[in-house]
Amino acid sequence: MRHAFMYHGGLELNHATLTSGAKSFTGTDGAVHMLPPWPESAYLRFGYMEKAGKKFCVVRVADATADVVLKNELVIEPGRHMGFGVRLSPEPTMIEDDATVLTLVEDLLKRNPEAPLELLKIRDRLKKMMAK
Repeated sequence: MRHAFMYHGGLELNHATLTSGAKSFTGTDGAVHMLPPWPESAYLRFGYMEKAGKKFCVVRVADATADVVLKNELVIEPGRHMGFGVRLSPEPTMIEDDATVLTLVEDLLKRNPEAPLELLKIRDRLKKMMAK
């Protein structure tokens, strides 16, 4: 399966106002920037924001059924959460390593113990797809 990561702006400026279904973010220039459409081939979609110190954090997870905004962001560890040799870019970044993506979802659950039931269901749907 393919999964996508997409930039959602600066954390300090945008996380508090992020909602499910978000289609834009506020840039450091104060202007509203539209998010590009998610790649149709992406099974899971991860929205990430940049935190002070050039740290990139996952703040949103979505699949075809649910779109969950996380209360507690998770700093992306590139090798652990995206696979080695993958770099984030202004365009949606595609990942094809299901086991790595499952590790990311598990880490998101640990970081967000009060996460809505939808996040657990996203993990379960991913596991079912991986078993096929």
